[in-house]
Amino acid sequence: MDIDWFGHSCFRLREAGVTIVMDPYEKSIGYNMPRVRADIVTVSHDAQGHSAVSAVKGEPKVFSKPGEYEVKNIFITGIQTWRGGGEHEAREENTIFVFEFGSLTVCHLGDLAKVLTQAQVESLPSVDVLLAPVGGGGGLDADKAAEVISLLEPSIVVPMHYQTSITDFKLDPLSRFLKEMGVTEHAPQESLRVTRSDLPEETLVVVLECKQG
Repeated sequence: MDIDWFGHSCFRLREAGVTIVMDPYEKSIGYNMPRVRADIVTVSHDAQGHSAVSAVKGEPKVFSKPGEYEVKNIFITGIQTWRGGGEHEAREENTIFVFEFGSLTVCHLGDLAKVLTQAQVESLPSVDVLLAPVGGGGGLDADKAAEVISLLEPSIVVPMHYQTSITDFKLDPLSRFLKEMGVTEHAPQESLRVTRSDLPEETLVVVLECKQG
């Protein structure tokens, strides 16, 4: 399985001849979406930084709501959660998507803002690779992300939705999350290639370089 990060909450996942793009964004947010084709697109919620389906080439099947789906022998589960809902915020739906490929399971948390409940944790399968927001804003901050990670116990965590030099979003820097996780050294990888035999025994944080068009 190959995983690439296109910035913000957008990833491309390629496995067994199938390409999945998660949370494609509009150029107006500052990032420049690469030209990419996909078989499947998932949208965690309706926002310019997460739902620009037209930016993806081809004729992908698009999933944006909770439910259970199957495409080309890949099982996809959408689980409803919430984002926002603070004192001065409207509560908005957020859909977590879980992709089960025979040998590996990937979970994209979208803009999850609240720590998962025990019932939500129990509704999820064992997660091998977790794509998690860590920069606050509409999503988890470093403390809450670390708490969700401790609940799900994934083999690999790839952080997303944090402050970079490319966008003006008011988010926390990646360093805050790395400190919370006790990561003192990290070298961003161009891409993540993972197989079942590669999975570490203890949770590993993998930082990906941001690929731009």
